[in-house]
Amino acid sequence: MAPADTPPTVPGRWLGGPGAPGQHTRSAVAPDDPAFLDLAALEEQARGVLPPAVADYYAGGAETETTLAEATAAWRSWRLRPRVLRGVSAVHLATSLLGSQVRTPIGVAPWAYQAMAHPDGERACARGAAAAGALMTASTSASTPLADVAATEPLSPKWFQLYRLHSPTHTEDLARRAGQAGYRALVLTVDLPVLGRRLRDVANRFALPADLPLGNHPPQTAVAADSPVWTFDDISRFAALSGLPVVVKGVLRGDDAARCVQAGASAVWVSTHGGRQADPVVSSAAALPEIAEAVGDEVEVYADGGIRSGSDALTALALGATAVFVGRPAIWGLATGGADGVSRVLAGLSAQLAHTMALCGLSDVRSVPRDTVTSAR
Repeated sequence: MAPADTPPTVPGRWLGGPGAPGQHTRSAVAPDDPAFLDLAALEEQARGVLPPAVADYYAGGAETETTLAEATAAWRSWRLRPRVLRGVSAVHLATSLLGSQVRTPIGVAPWAYQAMAHPDGERACARGAAAAGALMTASTSASTPLADVAATEPLSPKWFQLYRLHSPTHTEDLARRAGQAGYRALVLTVDLPVLGRRLRDVANRFALPADLPLGNHPPQTAVAADSPVWTFDDISRFAALSGLPVVVKGVLRGDDAARCVQAGASAVWVSTHGGRQADPVVSSAAALPEIAEAVGDEVEVYADGGIRSGSDALTALALGATAVFVGRPAIWGLATGGADGVSRVLAGLSAQLAHTMALCGLSDVRSVPRDTVTSAR
């Protein structure tokens, strides 16, 4: 798929059409397919095909799950302020993320062990993201080796997410290999100094299947018992090791965001880790305005956490995000429909975003004014 310049989205229709190069056709993806617009129902459908403990692993959060429960509601604590008489006849969803052209500002967040959801795992997710013209972020804890994910739909942009979970030598090797494999950015996940306590997994006595491939993990003998903690200095170090721009993921404070930029970050990703780490914490929707103000126009800002509709995505864009990312909805699409399921989820959300923008008198995702939303309070 070539991420070429694309025509605008017509309100109520997915961009492109039959025969458009590198774009969805109506036969491949129906953005108004109710099975992929009702994401709560899609989760229930996914639970019907996944082992219960695996479904809980994907769905669950940490501790009291307060962060998880509040994530979507936090986006809906804002209200849209539509503009009228603006002459909007088409909506442009195409944008640029760290220089990579995408057809939608809704991408796929990193999520571990996707082979538990579908036999093709991250390869299927990469195909689905490419079909939707979306950016995919591959996880360190992927089932599929990072080079194999990068080689799937190689012209479709991908980022590689890096954890501090292994030996320093192996972690540095992953960063170098990500640069060599063709990833466009390195995403440092910084909200995991220790693993969050996920009580559903404890109750289920969840363990990874013995035959599950661990694409990027080192041999057990290479894992350090006490890997050094990361500091702000590691941002520039990993940029040099990988040769890639560094995105810092897991930031929830404006002062931390500003320090990340000073330390060499090319972008900041507002994230609660899907509610799977510290709990309860401030929601992404609440943290985003402070962070966007703290970094200004210096770097791009992204957000995830509870994005479940096009209006949620539009709210994030208005609050300062360049793009948003979804994790669980992509997993539910993967579990129920493989690559096509992932593309249908992304297409549905993107079509909702275009429709909502048209209703609000907005024509371009690259210029959504802050006053598009106001607090419901």
